[in-house]
Order: sequence, then structure tokens, then C-alpha cells
Amino acid sequence: MAMDLSVVVPVRDEEANIVPLINEICSSLNGLLEYEIIYVDDGSSDKTWERLVELSEKLSQLRIVKHRESFGQSTAIHTGVKAAESPLIATLDGDGQNDPADIPRLLEVFNSAETAVGLQLVIGHRRKRQDSLVKRASARVANKVRGYLLKDRTPDTGCGLKLFPRDTFLQLPFFDHMHRFLPALILRSGGAVVSVAVNHRPRKHGQSHYGVWDRLWVGLGDLVGVMWLRRRSKTADVEEVRNFES
Repeated sequence: MAMDLSVVVPVRDEEANIVPLINEICSSLNGLLEYEIIYVDDGSSDKTWERLVELSEKLSQLRIVKHRESFGQSTAIHTGVKAAESPLIATLDGDGQNDPADIPRLLEVFNSAETAVGLQLVIGHRRKRQDSLVKRASARVANKVRGYLLKDRTPDTGCGLKLFPRDTFLQLPFFDHMHRFLPALILRSGGAVVSVAVNHRPRKHGQSHYGVWDRLWVGLGDLVGVMWLRRRSKTADVEEVRNFES
């Protein structure tokens, strides 16, 4: 059966969040379209994989992939997108803080005739983040630095809720932490980006695998690289002439 949407969820040590989040994804999409859910276990050391195996035996929409060791969130997303069978991808974090009920809204914006010409990415904007004050402050600094240097015109580049064409994503340059720079990479390739306000929820189980300042300092080298890519990019204005004579 042809898939309308592939939902890609990267996880690492999220055993307590597996079942409730998958149930929410199904509740949000059942009856709306044909979809699959692809979970990528990025080298978990808890029972995340066991929970996924158990659920995959009961849920036909669920596909599971495993990294033998942790390669990071960007690689897990890349693995999931490559495995996807739909031309359209939605991603969300596996910690339960993103609300799957927002996916239909992202789809609506992506398919709307009123959205930007050449739209290639719809990304969530968590206006009311349910995180600690320090975490919110570090994210705000990181977004401002990236926004100033990359001119990506995106208020919340770190939001896990994204919707984009599979082919567009796979044509982008791949590197570790690339998911943090997706809006800038899309704009560099000539596509348009739209941000949509989405819900954000407190984490109920487990803990984040990213330090408070990782969003800024870990990506500084990548930030310089993306700045270089942006300066060196060229988008050709192409006109094709065909000879229809036999």
C-alpha cells in the first residue's frame, strides 16, 4: 500500500515513552491518511529496543531500525528517512514533549495553496516551551546566534516537529548535527521554510541526552561549515527548450 506519510522518530534510552507516544501518533493519524511510523533506536542501553519489538508485533504501521551503537540524532533521522517508503516525512522527538496532534496542522500548511512558493520545510515553533529556565535560555541564545549568522529566518530551529519531502532531505549535505541547521540548508538549496506554532509538553519520563549548552557550543564547528556552504551556494535559473518535431 502506498504511504502518504512516514513519521520518523529517533530515540535513545526512551523505554518509558515508547508506548504512549506511538499510541498518540496513531490517534492523530488514523483515518486521516495512510502512514507508517519508523522508530530508529540509536544504540539504547535500556529496554527501548525490547519495547519496540513487542509493539511492532502488534502494530502493522510500526517499522523499527536499530543502530548497534549511538551515532547521534542526525544520523538516526537520516537512517529513518532513507528507510521511509513515503515521499513525505514528518519527524518528532521521542521524549514525548512534541505533540503528535500537531502533525495534521503541519500537513495542512504544507498542502495549502496559500503557503510560500517552493515550500520544502514546515517546522514547529514552541512558543511556550515546557523546559527549565536555564534550558530555555540556552536554546534562546543558540537560536539567536544561528539566526544572526545564517539568516535562516526561523525562530525555533531545534524543534523536533518537522515536515518535508524525502527527496529534498536526502539531497542536502549530510553531517553530524545537521538537523539543527535544516532551515538554513533548505534555504540554501532554494526552498522555502514556514514556521508553525505547536504545542510543547513537559518531559514525563527519562532525561535529556543533551547538556544545557550543547545546542550552542557543540555545533560551532558545524555553524562555520554551514556559513561556508551558504556563501558558496548557487541556484541556477533554468529555462528548458524542447524540440517537439519528430
